[in-house]
Amino acid sequence: MWVALVLLLALPSGTLSLDKLNMCMDGKHHKVQPGPEGQLYSQCAPWRDNACCTTNTSTEAHNDTSYLYKFNWNHCGIMSSKCKKHFIQDTCFYECSPHLGPWIQEADENWRRERILNVPLCKEDCHGWWEDCKNDYTCKSNWHKGWDWSSGINKCPAGSMCRKWTEVYPTPKSMCEQIWSKSYLYTTHSNTSERCMQLWFTGPNPNRKVAEYYLNNAQQQQSFAMTTLLFLAISSFSVMMH
Repeated sequence: MWVALVLLLALPSGTLSLDKLNMCMDGKHHKVQPGPEGQLYSQCAPWRDNACCTTNTSTEAHNDTSYLYKFNWNHCGIMSSKCKKHFIQDTCFYECSPHLGPWIQEADENWRRERILNVPLCKEDCHGWWEDCKNDYTCKSNWHKGWDWSSGINKCPAGSMCRKWTEVYPTPKSMCEQIWSKSYLYTTHSNTSERCMQLWFTGPNPNRKVAEYYLNNAQQQQSFAMTTLLFLAISSFSVMMH
């Protein structure tokens, strides 16, 4: 009887997990459901077979101060093209990826109802991003908040100074984890490990297997916790009966 109860309790999470492997977050420009988008633009093209972004969103992701968020990459001088490439890939990953379910959380923000938190990034992504931006400049470590938006686009807040990238972010880890309020988690996993998400790729999307791995781990931990609680409940009941 108790085994049957445990199985029944586990069913809802198993059903939910299927959605978490192929879903779109409730964001400002995300589609309701992922699906094919054959005309995704340039660096968003890898997601064309199954995407949470539209063609228009993918095009705007490549524009400076686009209508998506009115975000100005050039807030401390013109950002280098090799650095900007990573921010475009980051935007495509955020807008287009259908495999972020295990890391989607509720967000108390006026422009979105959900966000990602602690998505494990491959070390090549963090190191390559940091390396290509290390000679650029910025005035803030957390780009999610604290900007001066009085002109309609983000500007450095009063009292801040433009500093070299490596002063603001001494390591790839500090950049990846701080720049978007811990949306990303730095890992030492390589992009062949199937244990970390890739911001950009060629060929079939490798990130579904990664999401599946972390989701299965979370379910196993949940099942173990439920079994432990059930065992404790049975033990307590037995003590009471005797």
